[in-house]
Amino acid sequence: MPAKRFFRKGIFLSFSFFLLFISVCLQNAVAQNRLYKNEFPLQDVKLQDSLFRHARDLNIKHLLQYDIDRLIYPFRKEAGLPAKAKGYANWDGLDGHVGGHYLTALAMNYAATGDQQCKAKMEYMIGELKACEQANAANNPDWAKGYVGGVPNSKAIWTGLRKADFGALRAAWVPWYNVHKMFAGLRDAWLYAGNEDAGKLFLGFCDWTIDITSALSDQQMQTMLDIEYGGMNEVLIDAYKMTSQEKYAVAAKRFSHKVLLDAMSERRDNLDNKHANTQVPKVVGFQRIAELTGDDHYDKAASFFWETVTGNRTLAFGGNSRREFFPSAAASIDFVNEVEGPESCNSYNMLKLTEGLFREKPLAKYVDYYERTLYNHILSTQHPVHGGYVYFTSARPRHYRVYSAPNEAMWCCVGSGMENHGKYGQFIYTHQSDSLFVNLFVASELDWKEKNVKITQQTKFPFEEQTSILIKGAAKFKLMIRYPSWVKEGALKISVNGKSYPVKKDASSYVVIEREWKDGDKVNVALPMQNRIEQMPGISNYIAVLHGPVLLGARAGTEDLRGLVAGDSRWGHIASGKKLPVNEAPIIIENDAKRIAAALKPVNKQPLHFIASSLKTAKAEKILLEPFFGIHDARYMIYWMNLSSTGYRSYLDSLARVEAVNIALQKRTVDFVAPGEQQPEADHFMERKNSNSGNTLDHFWRDARDGGSFSYKLSTNGETGLSLGLRFLGGDRGNRKFDIYLDDQQLVSVDNTGKWPDQRFQEVEYKIPAELLKGKKSVVVKFQSVAGSTAGPVYYVRLLRNGQ
Repeated sequence: MPAKRFFRKGIFLSFSFFLLFISVCLQNAVAQNRLYKNEFPLQDVKLQDSLFRHARDLNIKHLLQYDIDRLIYPFRKEAGLPAKAKGYANWDGLDGHVGGHYLTALAMNYAATGDQQCKAKMEYMIGELKACEQANAANNPDWAKGYVGGVPNSKAIWTGLRKADFGALRAAWVPWYNVHKMFAGLRDAWLYAGNEDAGKLFLGFCDWTIDITSALSDQQMQTMLDIEYGGMNEVLIDAYKMTSQEKYAVAAKRFSHKVLLDAMSERRDNLDNKHANTQVPKVVGFQRIAELTGDDHYDKAASFFWETVTGNRTLAFGGNSRREFFPSAAASIDFVNEVEGPESCNSYNMLKLTEGLFREKPLAKYVDYYERTLYNHILSTQHPVHGGYVYFTSARPRHYRVYSAPNEAMWCCVGSGMENHGKYGQFIYTHQSDSLFVNLFVASELDWKEKNVKITQQTKFPFEEQTSILIKGAAKFKLMIRYPSWVKEGALKISVNGKSYPVKKDASSYVVIEREWKDGDKVNVALPMQNRIEQMPGISNYIAVLHGPVLLGARAGTEDLRGLVAGDSRWGHIASGKKLPVNEAPIIIENDAKRIAAALKPVNKQPLHFIASSLKTAKAEKILLEPFFGIHDARYMIYWMNLSSTGYRSYLDSLARVEAVNIALQKRTVDFVAPGEQQPEADHFMERKNSNSGNTLDHFWRDARDGGSFSYKLSTNGETGLSLGLRFLGGDRGNRKFDIYLDDQQLVSVDNTGKWPDQRFQEVEYKIPAELLKGKKSVVVKFQSVAGSTAGPVYYVRLLRNGQ
C-alpha cells in the first residue's frame, strides 16, 4: 500500500511539475511576446495615415460584422453541444476553417490597435472553444482529449486514422488543412494577445495530434500527407519553441511531405501542375523547422522553393498559380486564357515564408518581393468601401474580381483575408542585435523599448518618392535602410540632419548608418521611381507596366460584372461574367518593348497616373494607367499583348478565330468541372471508387478502373435542352469501355478502345433526353467502369446548351 500511494503521489507531483513547466514557458513566451526573434510586437508599431491604416481600420469594422456563434457552430456540433446559432452554408464540408482565421484576426487587430471589441470577441470565442475541448474529452475520452476541431464527421475520421484506416479521411474535404486553421488561431491568440487559455488549448491540441497519429508508420504518414494538410509542421515546431519539448519537433518533421522536401532540397523544381496553396504552407513549416533546429536539409528546401516560385512562377503583382495550380512553362498562356488567376491565400502564405527566410538571412531581395506583393496583391484584395475579400485575381485582359460579403461567403481567401490587413505593422521594421532594419516605407511610429527610443517614419509613399525618419531619444544602433531593387543604382540619396550621407551599396541591399543617435536626429531618404516593364512568366509577348514597386493597370469598363459581391453560392468566388475576347483588348504595338516604359507620360496632379499617349493600340484608345490596388468594381488590364507593327494583324486574325470558338463554348456552358483538380471536384461534390487522377500535356484528368466509378453534381440551371460535353485524349492503350449515368439512369455506353490512335484532344457530346432533366436544378453525372476496363481518362466535363 505505501508503495502504491507513493507511486500515485509521484504521478501527481510529475503532473504538477509538468503544469508548472508549461505555465512558466507560456509566461516567458508571453513576456517576450513573440515566437519570432526579429519582430517587434504589433502594439509597438503604430500605423499613421496611409493606405494601410485605412485598410486595417476598415477590416476591423468588417470583422465585427461576423456572428461568432455561427463560426463556432461546427465546433459545438462535433463536441455534442447544442447550437447557439445556425452554421454557415457556403463551402459545406470545410466547416470550421474560417473560425481559426477569425480568431487570429481578432488577436492581431487587438494587439495592433487595442480595440476592445476585438478583445471581447476573442475571449468569448476562446471560452467557447474551451467548452468544446472539455466536452470532447468527456464525450469521447478514447480519441478526443485535447481536440478543438469542427471537421464534419470528426469521430469517424480521427478514430479511423488512429487505426491507420484512411477511408473516412480520404472521403472528407482536407481535414488536416481544416484543423490547422484553429491550431494557428489558438497559437496566435496566445502570441499576439497573451491569452494563456489559448496557449494551453493549443498545446493540448498538439498533444492530441501526436496521439492520433502515433500508430502510423513513417510511410503511412507520408501517404496521409498526399492530402492537403495546411501548415501542420509549422504549428508543431512552434509548440517545440514554446516548450522545448522534443516530441513536438519530431512530430513537425513527421508532418513534412518528403515528395516536396527532398526535391526542393536538391534544387529540383517538381511544382508543375501541383496545387499551389497546398505546397506553400508546407514550405513555411520547412523554413520554421530549419530555423529552430538548424536542419540544413529543410533550409535548402525552403530557400530553393522561394527562389523558383518568385523567380519563375510569379506574376507582376506577386501572386502565383492559375486555377489554383502551378502551370508548367508551356501552359503559362493559361494566365491569359483562364479567369481563375492567383489565389490571395498563396500570397498570404508566401509572405509568411518570406518573413521566415528574412529572419535567418536579412537580405533585401526578400523585402523587394514582400513589398511588391503587399501593395499589388494583398492591398488590392480588399474592397476599399465595404471591405470584402477577393479569392482569384485574374490576369486575363478585361476580366474582373468578385468580393465576399460578411456572413455570406466562407472561402479560404476570406479566412486569410481576415488576417492580411491586421498585420501591416509586422514587417515595416525588424531588428537584429543592435541593428534596426527599415524594410518598408510606410507612415508609422516604432516604440523600440529595448533602446528607449521612438522612430517615426513620415511619408506619403508611394504617392511621393521619399521618406523621413525621425529619432526621439538617444541610443547607439545601426540604422539599416533598404535600397530597393526598383531604384536605379546610384540613385538612392540619403541625408542625416541635412548633410549628405555616402551611399556605397547597390540596389537591393541595405545602407548602414551607425552612430550615436540623439533626440531630434532626422534622416531623409530620396526614393526616385521609374517606369519599367516585365514579361509574363513563360509568355514573352505579354507585358506588365510598373512604376517603382507599384503595378499599373487600366480600367476596362463595367460590362457584365456578374456576382461582383458574392452571396453564399458554392462557386461565388469565381468571376463568372462573360469572357471578353482577348483579341479585342487593347494591344500595344511597338517594335522595341524597351520604349514602352519611357513613352508613358505622368498626369498632372494625379500621382501614379500615366497616359500612354504616344503608344499605338489596335483600337487607337488613349490608355490611362493607375495603381492596380486602386481599381475596383470594374474590368481591368494588367497584362498587355505587345506585338510588332508588321506582325500584329496576322496574329490577331489567328487569335480571333481561336477566341471565337472559346467564347462560343462559354456561351453554351451551363456548368463544368475539371476532373483531377482539387477545388472544382470538391465544389461539385465528387464521389469516387477505384479512381485515380493525374496530368498529361498540362491537362488534368480522372479515371476509374475495374468496376470503379467517379461522379459529379452539376447544375442544370433548370434547363432541359442540354448535352454532356466530354474531353478525351487519343492514343490511350487498353480497354476503355464504360457507362455514363445521370441520376442513376444510363445515358450512354462508351467504347473508346483504340478509337483515336493519335495523341490529340477530342471533344465529344452526348445529347441528354429532356425527361432526364425535367424539373431538376442539378444532376449527378457518374462514370462507371466495367470489369477489366477503364472509364476515361476524362479531361473535362460540361453541361452544354444544344443548338448554339
